Amino acid sequence: MVAQAKQTVPTTFIFTYGTLKRGFWNHTLLQDLMRTGDASFVGSYRTRERFPLVCGPFQVPFLINSPGSGHIVEGEVYAVTKGGLGRTDELEGLSRGHYVRLPIDVEASEGGGVVAAEAYYAHPSYAMELWKKKKEMGGVISSYSEKEAKGYVKRKDRPQHLTFLDHISLFLSSSSD
Repeated sequence: MVAQAKQTVPTTFIFTYGTLKRGFWNHTLLQDLMRTGDASFVGSYRTRERFPLVCGPFQVPFLINSPGSGHIVEGEVYAVTKGGLGRTDELEGLSRGHYVRLPIDVEASEGGGVVAAEAYYAHPSYAMELWKKKKEMGGVISSYSEKEAKGYVKRKDRPQHLTFLDHISLFLSSSSD
């Protein structure tokens, strides 16, 4: 019998900071991906640099690509295959302009090395305006927790006659009071 070389599947490290984390609504996607071998939990991590983390319409969390501002953000890292990445990209609305996936350096929360990962950031078309509005309201956070998630509205329960970008636009144009 000839021994077969062990195949390695290329993966991307994804830093999750919101609803994809364990215990939150969209984590079911990562659970599905872990069951099929398309993802694995790496550990609890935090950003090396400070970033703004805010909640927008429906208490959806957004990381703003403005390193050096905001807080060190707490989250989790998953190793995701190309197929799994396609599914997380779809959930995050990359093709619809909801988020962009970009590099981020994170470090293990319990000490340890730095991991070059990728994160889903608010799309540049609205990111800075969202951050400005939330900063004025005192709404920049370091961790998406149960407190923020209490107001989260599942996609199926949101008004369906508007797109998510429409909801973001309405949120940005609404009064901060």
